[in-house]
Amino acid sequence: MINEVTILAQTAQQQTKPRTRPQRRCDWYLLGILGLALFLYAWKIWEAGNANDFYTAAITSMTKSWRNFWYASFDPAGFITVDKPPVALWFMAISAKIFGVHGWSVVLPSVLFGVGSVYLLDRLVRPRFGRLAGNLAALTMTLTPIVVADSRTNNMDATLIFFLLLALYFLQKATQAQRPWLVMLSFGLIGIAFNIKMLQAFMILPIMYLYYWLATKQTWRKKLGHLALATVSLTFFTLLWPLSVDLTSASERPYEGGSETNSVLELAFGYNGTQRLLGQTTGTGARFSGMGNSKEGGGMTPPSGNGTGGTTASGGTTAGNTTPGGTAPTGAPPTVDPGSNGTTGGGNGQGTTPPSGTAPSVRGGQTGGSSNGQTGTAPSGNPQNSTGTGGITGQNGPGGQQMTGGGPGGNGGAGGAFNIGTAGPFRIFQKALGQQVSWLLAVAMFGLLGAFAFYRRRKNRWYQTTARQNEVILWGGWLILTYGFFSVASFFHPYYMIMLAPAIAALVGIGLPAIWQQFWAKRRIWTLVLLPLALLVTSGLQAWYVYSDYPWLSWLILLAGVTAVALLFIGKYSHLKKKLVPSILVTSTIAMVVAPAWWSLTPTLSGESAAIPYASPSLLSSGARQAGGLGSESVNSSLLSYLQKNQGSATYLFATTDSGTAAPYIIATGEAVMVIGGFNGTDPAITLKRFKKLVKAGQIKYFYLAGKSSNNTIVQWVKKNAQKVAASKYGGTTSSSSTQSQTMFNQNNKTTGRSANTTGGGSTTTANGPQAGLGGMGGTSGTLYDLASIYD
Repeated sequence: MINEVTILAQTAQQQTKPRTRPQRRCDWYLLGILGLALFLYAWKIWEAGNANDFYTAAITSMTKSWRNFWYASFDPAGFITVDKPPVALWFMAISAKIFGVHGWSVVLPSVLFGVGSVYLLDRLVRPRFGRLAGNLAALTMTLTPIVVADSRTNNMDATLIFFLLLALYFLQKATQAQRPWLVMLSFGLIGIAFNIKMLQAFMILPIMYLYYWLATKQTWRKKLGHLALATVSLTFFTLLWPLSVDLTSASERPYEGGSETNSVLELAFGYNGTQRLLGQTTGTGARFSGMGNSKEGGGMTPPSGNGTGGTTASGGTTAGNTTPGGTAPTGAPPTVDPGSNGTTGGGNGQGTTPPSGTAPSVRGGQTGGSSNGQTGTAPSGNPQNSTGTGGITGQNGPGGQQMTGGGPGGNGGAGGAFNIGTAGPFRIFQKALGQQVSWLLAVAMFGLLGAFAFYRRRKNRWYQTTARQNEVILWGGWLILTYGFFSVASFFHPYYMIMLAPAIAALVGIGLPAIWQQFWAKRRIWTLVLLPLALLVTSGLQAWYVYSDYPWLSWLILLAGVTAVALLFIGKYSHLKKKLVPSILVTSTIAMVVAPAWWSLTPTLSGESAAIPYASPSLLSSGARQAGGLGSESVNSSLLSYLQKNQGSATYLFATTDSGTAAPYIIATGEAVMVIGGFNGTDPAITLKRFKKLVKAGQIKYFYLAGKSSNNTIVQWVKKNAQKVAASKYGGTTSSSSTQSQTMFNQNNKTTGRSANTTGGGSTTTANGPQAGLGGMGGTSGTLYDLASIYD
């Protein structure tokens, strides 16, 4: 009896004690990885300048009113939007509203989302595979070069990846808790991700459906019901913002930039949808010529060559006549009307001609075919033969492709922005894309095979999977879907490779420990060779990637890879395993980690925050950072002063053809600039009739014609009826936040090439690298028209 009372008393005492949660140990390795990610993504973002000024201008405008905020208006007056949905920009606009519009404040959300993605990846891998796998996945994600580059810009990609991983996190929780609301939340987040970058968010949807079907322990009827509810949630959050825009009267909202019919849904399924796969068919022929459905990657430049190629007057590309040594044809310099739509040389649709004579010395990539971006002689030749500058460097880019600034996307130029290699099953391994994401892709692929076999339960039938196999299927499906799409797609930029990064990182984290154990275990022979093959293929691939920059490192990587494999077999078939493991780990690290880690460090050390982000040692070269071009235009201070002085009561500071011309002025002043053609100058955003009314009402007083536009009716009307403003009235000199080679037109509409320190007379050039971008004014050549004179 006494014993029973004692037991009851002890039981009651235990029940009254407060329950304490099991203490979680601090994962110092994960904290170190997150600290490394924060350093790589955030260091020197205070040197970001305007980052991608297309989006920075929109962020500036979005801080002006709730209307601009909701629609993602490009200009403060709410005339036209950017060509993407607003969710990612909302975070950036909030940051800018709190801290002010600065390069670092608009980039800060991407930094935080990038670090958040690293953390989420660890949380997704760790529950099933342990801390080591989670840490390896997080570290691989952190040291993927394109992840670093993308997380340092105000592009949408880092935000998109975070929301996709967050969706998977809740989907994983849903399979464990078996609660339908978690499935709905997961798919709803994909709908929100659609409003970050449209159909790109849907790439992983098929594997999400399959994963939930395999992983949840429910009857098939409940699975169908849950997935039906998830689809409803996906549809609701996907269409919530687009329909709110499309169902609003066009007169009460901005024009939807990038669309042909002023519709978000048309933009989503056209320019940002099917055209990404099949090739660009709208928005071509103006600021850049676009990307067709050719199997050759890089619609504006071929995937390989010796700097041969230029932009023709029709906006297409031709094989250039520039010699490898950098000497172009000579002759009389052509004369170009600044208002015309044609280009010669490498003007990229700006109506410009290269200066005659010898070009000033520049850095980071100059004229045709100079193998290391050295200086050459600018073309001053016959218009028929002049395919000259445009900032195209020679053959020493990745894979020998043409590019600007010495790397993919360097200087924001066409050569890197559109260099996506040659379509086919091995496109992702080619240097154009591989140097950004594929350093450990072979390890991920071998790890996928090894892990699926390693975690198989022998008693299971072929169609039965374990919980760990389901996770392998999830990440393998993500990799296969994105790899397959980008292997055949025609219209995307190299920095889109961030879409592959989470899957590669997860499979490295999951697969590497699996194939390590398979090597030492006495199992099937084919699993024995997975680890050695992964090491050899990876070291060979990385040696190829680095050879053009560091030949000595290529040999070191190869030697380390071969040594690691040799030590593996010596350890396996001898009694020296324990003694050799440290040496194996060191040599394997050299073979697999050193090169991608260095590539990942280059955007950080250079302070790069580019519109076309990339990682490359070329960024560390003096002047090789993005110096003009796409998303990096500049302000002509004298022109700005003239416009502000004479604007009067006009709503718009001036009107122009494309966003590249307008963006730096919106950022600098916060004033409205009308862009009649959107990003590329091709959007039918306004009719001539409406434009005339605005001019007559005094809302638009000046028109600056600096690039090409397909809206020829307005351009021709302006050129025919408006009075040109002499360049001498606004100085003609350029004050640039990102220096670039520029040629201003004088009042006689002829170009004059002068030295870097020449001022006045309506022409000036700066010497820190050619403008190799896709057009836009930014203080470059163009003609200012006074529209008020039409109705005087």
